[in-house]
Amino acid sequence: MNIEVPEALAGERLDRIVAMESGLSRQEATACVDAGGVTVNGRVVTKGSSRVTAGDAIEVDLPDIVATVVDADSDVEFEVVHEDDDVLVIDKPAGLVVHPGAGNLAGTLVNGLLARYPEIAAVGQAARPGIVHRLDGGTSGLMVVARTESAYEALVDALSARDITRQYRALSWGEVVGLDGLIDAPLGRSTRERTKMAVVADGREARTRYEVVDRFTGPAKLTLLECTLETGRTHQIRVHLAAIGHPVVGDTRYGRARPALRCDRPFLHAERLAFAHPVSGAALEFTSSLPPDLTAVLAKLS
Repeated sequence: MNIEVPEALAGERLDRIVAMESGLSRQEATACVDAGGVTVNGRVVTKGSSRVTAGDAIEVDLPDIVATVVDADSDVEFEVVHEDDDVLVIDKPAGLVVHPGAGNLAGTLVNGLLARYPEIAAVGQAARPGIVHRLDGGTSGLMVVARTESAYEALVDALSARDITRQYRALSWGEVVGLDGLIDAPLGRSTRERTKMAVVADGREARTRYEVVDRFTGPAKLTLLECTLETGRTHQIRVHLAAIGHPVVGDTRYGRARPALRCDRPFLHAERLAFAHPVSGAALEFTSSLPPDLTAVLAKLS
């Protein structure tokens, strides 16, 4: 739905405008903004506290509304590689969605976290308690979760300041030229398909550094990359690599299926995570080996 902000509502919070004009509850409106389902003058805004001005054009993507009451589910399986009173580090399996959203209202990592660590219900955003950063459902690997509000705020600030290192292993189609590079291209919602991201001129800053780890010639030209995020936009590595003509193997959303090599999900794994502990300040670093499904794909290459 589309909303044009009248003069009488100038200066109001974005989440309040969305609630008033859409008929959603305030919690639902906040969740919708948090999920990236609201644009202001064509730009995605994810802070409900943002103030609007008269004449602003707001577009609300109602399918992006997420559940604000999340149930605990002890059947959700995931590995905890670090645990203390303030933070958790999770090694997420591929196929596990991080938090409830449109089409995935249960069986997510958050549902499982609430069963093991119920205290996180009061941490961070209501629809994604404790979640500092996300991994796509099809991506495996490391992510940090906050157990207290103070830890959450400190980690979110560290993420914004680019003080958290997030490194990924990706297999891409084609021969990437050179040994390393930087993809600096703003990302936003695709104007053709609102559920997809794209490189857009007025998008949010997005920067991905990469280094070539290995090259393969069979069964096709392929490049194994180590990618480091300088920003953390939705689907960033997948969109950036596709934009330079080297989409991630197995990623049919931003690339296409190719018969030369089968991979049942995007070949993308969060292999290294490093940050300062939000309370003690101690340097923490974690690594995760490629899971068996991705090592099996590499074993087919020459």
